[in-house]
Amino acid sequence: MTRWLRLILFGAILVAGIGYLLYARWFRPIPVSGFEVNDGTLVVEMMGTGTVEARTSTVVSAKIHGRLLELDADQGDHVDSGQIVARLDDSDLARQVEIAQANVEAAEAGLDRLRADRTRAEAVLRRARREDERIRAAFDQGAATDTEIDKSAEQVAVAQADSARAEAAIAEGQKLLIAARQTLGYQQARLDDTVIRAPFHGLIVRRDRDPGDIVVPGSSIYRLIALEEIWVSAWVDETAMASLAPDQPTRVVLRSEPDHPYPGHVVRLGRETDPETREFIVDVAIERLPKQWAIGQRAEAFIETDRLEDVLTMPLTFVAVMEGQRGVFVHRNGRAVWTRCEFGTRGREMIEVRDGLNPGDVLVRLADPAPRVQLSDGRRIVLE
Repeated sequence: MTRWLRLILFGAILVAGIGYLLYARWFRPIPVSGFEVNDGTLVVEMMGTGTVEARTSTVVSAKIHGRLLELDADQGDHVDSGQIVARLDDSDLARQVEIAQANVEAAEAGLDRLRADRTRAEAVLRRARREDERIRAAFDQGAATDTEIDKSAEQVAVAQADSARAEAAIAEGQKLLIAARQTLGYQQARLDDTVIRAPFHGLIVRRDRDPGDIVVPGSSIYRLIALEEIWVSAWVDETAMASLAPDQPTRVVLRSEPDHPYPGHVVRLGRETDPETREFIVDVAIERLPKQWAIGQRAEAFIETDRLEDVLTMPLTFVAVMEGQRGVFVHRNGRAVWTRCEFGTRGREMIEVRDGLNPGDVLVRLADPAPRVQLSDGRRIVLE
């Protein structure tokens, strides 16, 4: 008797356990998440991935060879156009300017002396001509000889030659003065080149040198960018080319702030596709920058290619597939009812519903992302 009681008790426990498992598997309401569909705006976006770049960027460098004496700016500094950002050692060039200035002064003094010589030669010439006129008048009256006439003419010729030589010397002196002044200007320009200035208003994003470094023309001291136009050069699949155009609104999401999009717009479209990835560049201007950002930073650009107003929309995560057909599960009297739908335009997170649902319908999906049960037509559910 005891043995039969044990068997009966074991059978009852087994049946109860199986019944509970069947209830838990097929009959107990399962928790679901819901979404009420309504008319709204559907934004269609195309995503591209790229980097933050500056449209205007330059390398600040020296025009001449020299040793850096001091740096007046650092990376992260804002500078104005013409602001001094670095200086080279100018001691040798300063001496060259002094020498060139002395040569100019010597050339000017020499030219003054030559002008005095010309004045003296002109005075001698005038006196020789007056004497020649007097002797010729005396010769006409028989008071002078042929020898005196010849001597007078010779003195006039010598005075004319001296005057011409004085004019030539002045012309040569003027050329020497011009050369000295040009040399002075050249040396002063080289001295000015030891002072390195910012070519435009902007932000220094990189410093490549330290005081004491030897620099040559073209070698980078700073990298300077203009802040007026900061872009994201995004790579977009070539299949989206027909739907893109300049001035389309864009959301820019930086990797450093994934939950904070920044406004932007399309500036220009690339005209060359990468032969391997089949993508092309779309330049997107960022209209407002975050407090912290960097050139070369990775970013996603979500370009708005279309906008549908007053359409029935739902999240893509609620779309389900049964027997090869797409649809949704709708909450009906505590059960999930399978409903086949016709979908239209697809956005980044939402999709247009053209047929199968009405405004106010509540869509459901499993609340547990990795459940032991599956949602099926007619299954009892409970909204969380």
